Amino acid sequence: MSAPEARQPTVSVCPVCLRTIPARRETADGVTRLVKACPLHGEFSTPVWRGAPAFEGWLRPKTPSPPAEPATPRARGCPYDCGLCPDHGQHTCTALVEVTWRCNLTCPLCFASAGETPRPDPTPEAVARLLEGVMRHSGPCNIQLSGGEPTVRDDLPALVALAKGAGFPFVQLNTNGLRIAREDGYAEALAAAGLDSAFLQFDGVTQRPYEILRGRPLLEEKLAAVERLSRAGVGVVLVPTVVPGVNAAELGAILRLGVERAPGVRGVHFQPVSYFGRHPGPPADAARITLPEVMTALEAQTGGLVRAADFSPPGCEHALCSFNASYLVGEDGGLTRLSRGGGNCCAPRPAAEGADKAKAYVARQWAAPRGAALPMAGPADDLDRFLARARTHIFAVSGMAFQDAWTLDLERLRGCCIHVAAPDGRLIPFCAYNLTATDGSPLHRSTAGRRTSHDAP
Repeated sequence: MSAPEARQPTVSVCPVCLRTIPARRETADGVTRLVKACPLHGEFSTPVWRGAPAFEGWLRPKTPSPPAEPATPRARGCPYDCGLCPDHGQHTCTALVEVTWRCNLTCPLCFASAGETPRPDPTPEAVARLLEGVMRHSGPCNIQLSGGEPTVRDDLPALVALAKGAGFPFVQLNTNGLRIAREDGYAEALAAAGLDSAFLQFDGVTQRPYEILRGRPLLEEKLAAVERLSRAGVGVVLVPTVVPGVNAAELGAILRLGVERAPGVRGVHFQPVSYFGRHPGPPADAARITLPEVMTALEAQTGGLVRAADFSPPGCEHALCSFNASYLVGEDGGLTRLSRGGGNCCAPRPAAEGADKAKAYVARQWAAPRGAALPMAGPADDLDRFLARARTHIFAVSGMAFQDAWTLDLERLRGCCIHVAAPDGRLIPFCAYNLTATDGSPLHRSTAGRRTSHDAP
C-alpha cells in the first residue's frame, strides 16, 4: 500500500484484551483501514471502507443528542459505561429485547452465540420490566423482539401483544422463519397479536449459503416463511448476512427476489459479516466486505436496476454505519429511485432529528402496507396509477455494517441508535453488547451487571 493520503485519529479496543487503545483511520488508494496498536498484543490493521463512494465524501457531521436521563454515570469511559451514559451521542431509535437465548439452529456464524449456554427464558414479567425501562428512558421507540430464536417460545404472540400494550407503536420480530414456515396459522397468530414486521434471516437464493452459514439447506423454508407472513399481513424485510466467497455474488438476485415479492416484502437489509459472537476465528482482509463494496455489487449484479449513486448515508446512526435508498416498484418490476432530502451535507444536523425521522420511516416502511388502493371507478390515467401504487409498493434497500473487536470505532459507537435492553435493564449499543474478544469472551453480553476480565483497569 502507498503512503496514507489521510489520517484521522479515533479510539478503539484491542481485539485480544478489549482495553481501549488509540487508533486512526488511514486512507490510501481508495481503501480506509482502522489501524491500532496494543502495548501488550501488537498492531492490528483492518479494512473498514473499500472503493466508491469515497470515504471522506460519505461522512456527515451531526450535533449529538445525548440521553435525556442517563442511566449510568461516566466512570471508566466508552465502551465500559454503557447504560446509556452521558457521553452517548444518540438516543434510542430501535430497542432490541431478547426474549430467549435458545435457538432451533446452531449457525456457524451467530452474533449471540445462541444455544451454547442454556439459560431459562425471561418470564413475561421480566420482559414487561424491560419494556417499561425502555419506555421510561427512550419513549415509544421501535421494538425488535430478538434472541436466540424468539419463535421457540410458545408464548411469543402474548409477548408481541405485551409490547403493543406497553405503548410501542412498531413491533418487529427478528427470526430465522423456520417455525413460521412449518406451522399452519402461526403467522396469523403473530399478526393478530399486533406484529408489524418480520426481520427475516435470508442469506441467498440458492442452498449453498444456508449450508455454509446455517448448517443445512433452508431455501424452501425461507420462501415459505415469506409467503405465510405476507399472506398474514406482516411486513417482511429480507436480511442477508453477506460473506465473501459464500453469498456476495447473490446480492442482486436476493434484491430481485424481494422486488418480485413486493409489496409483502418491504425491502432488503444487507449486513456485511462481522466477527463477534460465534465465528471461525480472526478474519483475514479477504473475509470482509465493506458497505461501498455492497453498494457497487448491487449495481453490477442487477444490471443497473439500482445504482451505487442512489444510496445515501443515514440520518440517525453514524454515517459510516449504513446506507439506504427507497424505490417505487413499477408495474413492470422496475425500480424508480424516490427523491432524497435536500440540504447542505456539510452542515451539522441534530442527531435527534435523524432518530425521529428514522423511527417514523422504519415504522411506516417495514410494516405491511396499510389501506391498499380500492378499485377505481373509472379509467385511470398514469398519475392515478402512480399514486395508487405509491401507497403500497415502496421498496427499501439498505445495509448496515456492525462493528467487531477489530473494527470498533468509539466515535461510531457513540452515535449508535440501536440499543439492546440488557437483562439488568441497561440500554447498550448493539455493537458494544455483542462485542467479543478473540477468545470469545464478551464485554457486555451475558455479563450485564457484573465486572468481567476485560473491564478497564
